[in-house]
Amino acid sequence: MENTRLPPWIRKNLRTNQHFNQVHGLVNNLKLHTVCEEAKCPNRHECWSSGTATVMILGDTCTRSCRFCSVKSGRPAELDLLEPRRVATAAAEMKLKHIVITSVNRDDKLDGGAGIFGETIEEVKKAVPGITVEVLTPDFEGREESLHVVLKAAPHVFSHNIETVRHLQSKIRPQANYGRSLWALKTASEWEPILEVKSGLMVGLGETEEQVIDTLGDLVENGVKMLTIGQYLRPTPNHEPVHRYVEPEEFVRYENAAREMGFHAVTSGPFVRSSYKAESLYADMLKWRETQSAHVVG
Repeated sequence: MENTRLPPWIRKNLRTNQHFNQVHGLVNNLKLHTVCEEAKCPNRHECWSSGTATVMILGDTCTRSCRFCSVKSGRPAELDLLEPRRVATAAAEMKLKHIVITSVNRDDKLDGGAGIFGETIEEVKKAVPGITVEVLTPDFEGREESLHVVLKAAPHVFSHNIETVRHLQSKIRPQANYGRSLWALKTASEWEPILEVKSGLMVGLGETEEQVIDTLGDLVENGVKMLTIGQYLRPTPNHEPVHRYVEPEEFVRYENAAREMGFHAVTSGPFVRSSYKAESLYADMLKWRETQSAHVVG
């Protein structure tokens, strides 16, 4: 049964400013989709007001039907071959220093949309020299060649979300696979030249604290060094109910445990989402690497 009473820490400032209107207008004019809107992200007003948005490519219709996600599922339209250039234009016009590119699942395509992913990365880097590119990808149904297309385009951060603990995978992500997700993350962690590997999970879906810690162990063992942990919020009555609202102190425990286990950049809190303040988390990772380099030199 869902806990429908919101605790005091589940509140969000919805005020907007000029930047919000600019991002909204640009997204609409370029006919882009954002996970901010499609997934009903609670941070949309904050991120858009700071001049950032997470672009969602490969259309707005997912071939999967995860129990936590409000992105519509069904039969997608054909791929838009001009989408990579429009994303690059948006990145340039927003004067972004860091961009997060995610997508729906396209299991209807042999490559899972990897070709568009790779082209989008390349177009963005050409349009905005010096930009750092973070991708949040599907598992491509375990197709190594598809994953390699994305990795060869050299994003700075490769992210794939484990979403929930092993015990709840079949219920929450019926068309996904826990082991396959770990495979994607491990493959990225072993890629040369090196890139940063990130994952995220939600809590409040019925997991135990012990199961969360076990999941963190699986992630770090498979090369993940960047981590986000956030509260699951039910997007519609047709989705999985919220089993509990995790208290802020528990998020702190998770963050501390993650750092002790070997994660180097961690964000954990009720409103944290995989792309929330992504640029800051990446900066934390770079600081850690600089510290390590200084120790080696010293």
